[in-house]
Amino acid sequence: MKTGLQQSTSLRQELKINPRLYQAMDLLYMPLLDLQQHLKQELLTNPFLELVEPDDDEAEAAEEGEEAAEAENLAEGDVTAEPEPEKSGDDDIDWEGVLLDGFETGGQREEADQREWYEPVTVATQDLSDHLKEQIALLDLTPRQELLAEEFIGNIDEAGHLAATLDEIRDGVNEVLLRAAEELDLPPATPVSDEEVLAMLRIIQDLDPAGVGARDLRECLLLQLQAAGAKDSLAWRLVNEAFEELIAHRWSEVSKRFGINAQEVQAAADEVARLDPKPGLRFAAASEDYIVPDLVIDKIDGQYHVFLNDGNLPRLKLSRSYQELARDRKHFDTESKDFIASKLNSANWMIQAIEQRRQTMLKVMHFIVDRQRDYFERGIQYLRPLTLREVADAVGMHESTVSRVTNEKFVQTPRGVLPLKFFFSSGLSTSDGDDVSARGIRDQIEKMVSGEDDKNPLTDQAIVEILQRTGVQIARRTVAKYRDQLGILPARMRKRV
Repeated sequence: MKTGLQQSTSLRQELKINPRLYQAMDLLYMPLLDLQQHLKQELLTNPFLELVEPDDDEAEAAEEGEEAAEAENLAEGDVTAEPEPEKSGDDDIDWEGVLLDGFETGGQREEADQREWYEPVTVATQDLSDHLKEQIALLDLTPRQELLAEEFIGNIDEAGHLAATLDEIRDGVNEVLLRAAEELDLPPATPVSDEEVLAMLRIIQDLDPAGVGARDLRECLLLQLQAAGAKDSLAWRLVNEAFEELIAHRWSEVSKRFGINAQEVQAAADEVARLDPKPGLRFAAASEDYIVPDLVIDKIDGQYHVFLNDGNLPRLKLSRSYQELARDRKHFDTESKDFIASKLNSANWMIQAIEQRRQTMLKVMHFIVDRQRDYFERGIQYLRPLTLREVADAVGMHESTVSRVTNEKFVQTPRGVLPLKFFFSSGLSTSDGDDVSARGIRDQIEKMVSGEDDKNPLTDQAIVEILQRTGVQIARRTVAKYRDQLGILPARMRKRV
């Protein structure tokens, strides 16, 4: 056996994806707001890109095609195609320094910086913890009680419920007291007792909002009834003594147990249903996500037209001044030439990739509009089943490309702002051979239930029979699944007496 370094040759095939292909896929995936930020960053880092001004004359726009062709020639190294242009006023500018040291001289870059958009800063809001601490500060508590109160507040979750046991809170406070005594070289303080913890729990549960600090749903509802002065009501008794039967809607069992009629039980249950099971959420930070539709569908003269909502998207073009500089690369060293070629290629590719993204999105959306025309005309019950593969086959793209186009994208339609994924759903067969969308079936079930007789609610089997009479072939378990997805209770729990 020989040891040492050896050389050998071999042939093998590898599939390598061009980094620009990755970037193109990322551009296709980006929602509109993300794309805006990405293009602004590109403007800052690539001197060969600049914004198209709103007041640019038509002649300049017509020359963009010629500039793109020239850019390709320049990137390939054709630096002798044109003589060196005459310069007036620019002879004192160190163009190579401008390119390599931050692009701080060009006036066009400064104008782009002046138009920089700043995201508005949100105003600070008070959360549940702040609200509770303000109330605690108004109470006459000892330092020991204040420490205990802070431990309680720190263990209350966003819904307002206590997320730790009383034993855990007691042990946590005692650990703090012990550590403080060791750091200050003092005798250990008397440990917090269970009675002190329980007393503080009552103080916390008396704070606003009613129901805060509850250890479970039942206690949360009882605290709210107590705060409303309904401690002697039937609703209190139901929650306190028959909570399991109450949440299961077993009215007859409760009526027999308490010796009252079912109507009284149901009225008390309705009162309980109006309570807030998560009182802390009213102090939760509101969502600040804004939906900006990527596409717009308008009905004009009876026809649906698709437009890209990219009016605020930076429009890019190749910078003339830097193109002229690139034509005279013979005075630059090899490193500078490579830098210029790289940036020029990148700028040219970025403009092409943005246009390709636009065309791809329009192509996909046009097919969706043609396929779902009945939905736009007549409503969700006429939404047709559609899959990514069907769209991909129709527009001549790969399924993954269609997925990127539709993911996290929104469209403004005559029926509201909708995610593109809304138009995709599985289908069910009908007796006449057509297919219906599962989303449309769920909408039909929801409408059936909303218009049913409260005293005789529709069972899953009854819904199956109604749908079958309209030609939809569906199983009872499928109806039950769709009902659960809609958050609709079973017929037994919807029944009123």
